Amino acid sequence: MAGARVHAIGRDTARHGSFQDAVESTTALAEAAGVADRITISRTIPPDLLAECDILTNSGHLRPITADTISQLPERAVIALMFEAWEFRESDLDLAACRRRGIRIAAVNERHPDVAVFPFLGTLAEHMLTDAGLVIRGARIQLLCDNPFAPFIERGLRQAGAFVETAARPAAARMSDSDAILVALDPSRNAELDEETLGRLGALSPGALLAQFWGDIDREAADRVWSGAIWPRVTSRRGHMAVLLSDLGHEPIVRLQAGGLRAAELVARGKPLSEGGVAELFLESHTAA
Repeated sequence: MAGARVHAIGRDTARHGSFQDAVESTTALAEAAGVADRITISRTIPPDLLAECDILTNSGHLRPITADTISQLPERAVIALMFEAWEFRESDLDLAACRRRGIRIAAVNERHPDVAVFPFLGTLAEHMLTDAGLVIRGARIQLLCDNPFAPFIERGLRQAGAFVETAARPAAARMSDSDAILVALDPSRNAELDEETLGRLGALSPGALLAQFWGDIDREAADRVWSGAIWPRVTSRRGHMAVLLSDLGHEPIVRLQAGGLRAAELVARGKPLSEGGVAELFLESHTAA
């Protein structure tokens, strides 16, 4: 709708439907918006399109972005992470290949008021715990969170009536007799919760709900030592969130996609990037870190 030509890649997925469903839904929406002539869709990336690409998104059906893919991009191309720089996973794309080619990588500030995705995290946590059967109002919740998600999850749960205590690491957890332990730990900086850690947390709050928002948990160990319920029942892939913003509907996803594309556009056009702005040039910040 902003005037770009877009080529989309799709796959069959158990969680989100078939490739054909995605094609039909996208085409119908594009026709309603009057932009159907600007969108093409396929199951694989046509090499000739890579050679003309200005912005390549780090979306699920394109990952991992390999050295071979990067070698086919023009030097002007920008890869849009579609999330904040600190959330980067090494498995997503080949950073060394980007450095060799001089391909820029743009991260989006999800906390910027024009994007405002992080404020949905509290609602997402509430949604997850409610699905697990927890009554939020009056509940005692031990939040394990070592990253910028913490204040947004805290605020959302407290506004819903919960008592929340946050610890940046499992060893610092002190709340006893909690109704739920909500794990939202950055998996790039934390080992998975093992039997010893789970045993200690379980001793503090026997029978509590163990909720895996983000961060890896040894589910086999949890099945052995955890006396309460574990949610979600099926764990996520290592390093990935166990719940998705799409569970809340279209609003956070539209905000994230629009914000990610805007960040990439600013980098592609060489616009000045201010601290706290919508966009961050990822490779510079990642190298500094």
